[in-house]
Parts: sequence; C-alpha cells; structure tokens
Amino acid sequence: MLRMLLRRLFLGAVTVVIVSVIIFAGVEILPGDACTAFLEREAQGRLLENCREAQGLNRPAAERYLDWAASALRGDLGVSANGGVSIAELVGNRLKNSLLLAACALGVGVPLAIVLGVVTGLWRDRWIDLLFSTGAIFAMTIPEFVSATVLILVFSVWLGWLPGIVLTSAGAPASEFFPEILLPVIVLAMVMTAHILRMVRSSVIEVMAGDYVQMATLKGVPYWRIVFRHALPNALLPAINVVALTVAWLLGGVVVVEVVFNYPGLGRMMIDAISDRDLPVVQAIALIVATVYVVVNLTADLLTMVLNPRLRTHYMRQR
Repeated sequence: MLRMLLRRLFLGAVTVVIVSVIIFAGVEILPGDACTAFLEREAQGRLLENCREAQGLNRPAAERYLDWAASALRGDLGVSANGGVSIAELVGNRLKNSLLLAACALGVGVPLAIVLGVVTGLWRDRWIDLLFSTGAIFAMTIPEFVSATVLILVFSVWLGWLPGIVLTSAGAPASEFFPEILLPVIVLAMVMTAHILRMVRSSVIEVMAGDYVQMATLKGVPYWRIVFRHALPNALLPAINVVALTVAWLLGGVVVVEVVFNYPGLGRMMIDAISDRDLPVVQAIALIVATVYVVVNLTADLLTMVLNPRLRTHYMRQR
C-alpha cells in the first residue's frame, strides 16, 4: 500500500510538472509579452528592450521556465504586468471567493445528489425515477449561462427576491456575499447534482443487482438492512471520483457563471487578465487551477483505494 501511495504521488508530481511546461509554453508562443502589454503603444525600440532586460524576458525560455517554476514552488507567482503588484496578493482574495462559492455549491449539491441518486436507483423506472432522471438530463444539457440568465430573470427581475449580480468587492468578508451568492450557487448546484445523481443512480442499480445482494435477500435479510449496511457503502464509492472532478471543475470551470453574475472569483480574474493581456497573471491562475485539479483527483483515487476493500486486497496480492 505504501509503495502504491508513493507511486501515485510521484505520478501526480510528474503531471504537475508536465502541465506547468505546457502552460509556460502556451503563454510563450502567444504574440507579445508582459512588456508589450504594459507599454502598449510605446512598446518599441530601446524602451521595449530596456523593459525586457529589466524583467529578464531576453533570457532563453528554458532558463526563464526554471526560474518561474522554482519561484512557484516557494509560493512566489511573480508580479502583475499591470502595476507590478504581487500576483500572490491579487490571487489570494479571488481564490478565497472561488473556494467559498465551490464550498456552498458542494454543500448543497452533493447531499442532494446522493439522496436523489439513491432514491431513483432503488425505485428504478417508477415515476420518481422518471421525474428526477429527466430533470437531471435537462440540467446537464442546458448551458450554465442559459440557466443563470433564466434565474436572474425570474428571481431578480420578475420576483425581486434575490440580487441578480454580485456587487460586493473581492476583499470583503465571506458573510457579506449573502444573499448575492445564492443564485450562482443554485446554478452550479444544478449541474453538479445532475452529474453525481446519474452516477449514484447507476451505481445503486448495479450493486442491487449483485450476487451478494440476491443471496442476502434469499436468506431473509431485511431489505433496508441490505440497502444501508451492504449496498450503499459499495454504491457510493464511485461517487468519490465524480465529486473530485466536480471540485476541480468548480475551481477552474465556472468562468461563465462568475462573469454572468459579476462574481469576484478566480475565473473572473482570469477573464480580466486575458482582456488586459496580463500574461503573468493568466499563467499563474492556470498553474493554480491545474495543480488543484491534479491534487483533488489524486486524493480521490487514494480515498477510493483505502475505502474499497477489493482494491486493497488487489494491491496486497500484487506485493
């Protein structure tokens, strides 16, 4: 088990390194650089050369990548091309806000998805299954900007119950984002609930059709004891990976939701940085999101191996 853990950690570290190389190369091949973005119309001649020399942009790309990666390992993400402010300071509040949004969406979506997935799996092909399964399909296929616009129209414009956009500043305490954060949370929870519900439903159906469940039924074990003690623990294991993917998506893939609701999160910050040609900030955010994605998925894989007795037995036999 220890060897397997070390192997997974090594593969995760290699993945982060490869992703960092891809991010650096992707930013490198873009037209322009931090100096051209900062100097704008004056980016020419000696002034441009002096700026590149001051920021070390005239050095070989490989050397600059090693310096950037070493600084990132120390927590130094560089400085913004617009104003020279530390990127770590700029990202701090935005990352906190994105984590707040993700935590609220997870707190709503995951328990709801598990409950509905178990219910639809146990009562397969009945009206309750058809109702929630059809709703989940609609939630998965409707783009986030469409559902966000509809919610704003209904709850903000027509009913006036909730604010349609977030006006709170990025550095405000978490408590000040309520109730402005409610509509973004609902949009994200809808998509998340749909994906996890479908996975849990399929897993419950598969587990309930297993041989050991059929054997327990023939031996007269009470139905609900079979469900809660034997079936559900095995049925919910695959949901760990889906939840992990959802967490990674929440931190890196909610750009549309943050833009529609003017939410001051990491995704909105990246859009603003792209518009301002602030390439160091774009590079830093992409690295943060990619690292979180790898770490979350690695954690989910390890949890699945630890909690699944069949996988533990498999790895012990390999040793």
